[in-house]
Amino acid sequence: MEHLTVNPWASLAYLVAGVCFILALRGLSSPATSQRGNRMGIIGMTIAVVTTLITHVPTIQTLAVGTTDSGFDYVAMLSRIDALTFVEILAAIGIGAVIGVTTARRIAMTDMPQLVAAFHSLVGLAAVLVACAAYLNPGAFGIAQMLVSDTGVPLAYIFPVSRIEMGLGVAIGAITFSGSVIAFLKLNGNMGGKPIMLPGRHVINLGVLAAILGLIAYFTQDQSPWIFWTITVLSFVIGFLLIIPIGGADMPVVVSMLNSYSGWAAAAMGFTLHNTAMIITGALVGSSGAILSYIMCKAMNRSFISVIAGGFGGDSAGGAAAAATDRPWKRGSAEDAAFLLGQAEQVIIVPGYGMAVSQAQHVLREMGDKLKEHGVRVKYAIHPVAGRMPGHMNVLLAEANVPYDDVFELEDINSEFAQTDVAFVIGANDVTNPAAKTDKSSPIYGMPVLDVEKAKTVLFIKRSMGGVGYAGVDNDVFYMDNTMMLLGDAKKMVEEIVKAIE
Repeated sequence: MEHLTVNPWASLAYLVAGVCFILALRGLSSPATSQRGNRMGIIGMTIAVVTTLITHVPTIQTLAVGTTDSGFDYVAMLSRIDALTFVEILAAIGIGAVIGVTTARRIAMTDMPQLVAAFHSLVGLAAVLVACAAYLNPGAFGIAQMLVSDTGVPLAYIFPVSRIEMGLGVAIGAITFSGSVIAFLKLNGNMGGKPIMLPGRHVINLGVLAAILGLIAYFTQDQSPWIFWTITVLSFVIGFLLIIPIGGADMPVVVSMLNSYSGWAAAAMGFTLHNTAMIITGALVGSSGAILSYIMCKAMNRSFISVIAGGFGGDSAGGAAAAATDRPWKRGSAEDAAFLLGQAEQVIIVPGYGMAVSQAQHVLREMGDKLKEHGVRVKYAIHPVAGRMPGHMNVLLAEANVPYDDVFELEDINSEFAQTDVAFVIGANDVTNPAAKTDKSSPIYGMPVLDVEKAKTVLFIKRSMGGVGYAGVDNDVFYMDNTMMLLGDAKKMVEEIVKAIE
């Protein structure tokens, strides 16, 4: 087995980069420290990339033959930098940097969920390509021993442990890629949010997963090409099959789950590349994504297995939408809402995906500022799964410069609704639905929700009464005596309320 020389300075640099990544995760745990966390992540990644370039500079080795001044002949191995390959690497980095900066500047905050899904797909694809390159040229990665077959043909014998790393890396990477592509299409509206239920999907999924694991185990004994490529193809297929039955309501869990997958894929390839930074970073991303998935599942009272099984969170059901028109409800105007808000002592604003779609976060902050000028206490209540990805509402409110001290998580503010004059709900449906507490037959039963119905008055902005949330469940809050429905585009409605307040 080839013994790789470890550069102690490179190990130290990777250690520093790993510490920066840990500090980045710590900083990103709070909106108040998120900018510092981002900076630490940038510093850590810069150190890791520069260290990798310096320690893995491509070289060309040549034999030098000559005679010394003393008359002795010598043969020496000379190494020089392969300038062309180095330029190609820098060019690839430059192209990627331009694409990344351009995308970051142009993307709307409402499109962040699908952007995250797209980035996850690229990480998965990169892992697949690295695994394929390692399999096709294992000698370049230091994971093989050159042997000579009985027929005299040179043969690269890939070490069994490297085959495990390679098999897991290509499998997780392929699942991440195809699954993230489907998630992107669903989030971007190219595919419907309704779950696509294949007949016998559980048996098919379990069979494909078992086949992948079995082939990886067999790959340690036989490195035949058909085994590697079969693992790759089946992994692409299972990624597709796992995500298509998952509906819109489960998308926050899916995004964090795919984030975890991309981390483990990167860690597996880090072992193949003998790159400590990739192993550390991948492990951090994989474990943090897994923890976040658990938190998301807990916030929805669903198990991770039930999310993978799919089927929750379809498009609006026709029956529920029709039932909505048969129940009495009160409609209000912007002037009515402005009067009630102006007379309140405390207002709790509950944002949801409807706010994101209409991009109403800036005018919503303006409304909050106007109310504060009138002596009203204004707070924002965030449900963990509001929107299409973890932290979606926090990101939008931060973009609008809403003070961090005014933003509260569900468990910190839920007890205050009973003492609140007005709960102002803007585009949040399932996360405010009391059926989660009372209706055992409801698909969202047991999910922690915001108790907006306990406020003295509920102002509920909704585009129309004809639709329901991602879970396909009608919301009883619409029809309560203390609820006033404000129908129309969320941004336009809030703009009218601001004018009325003034």
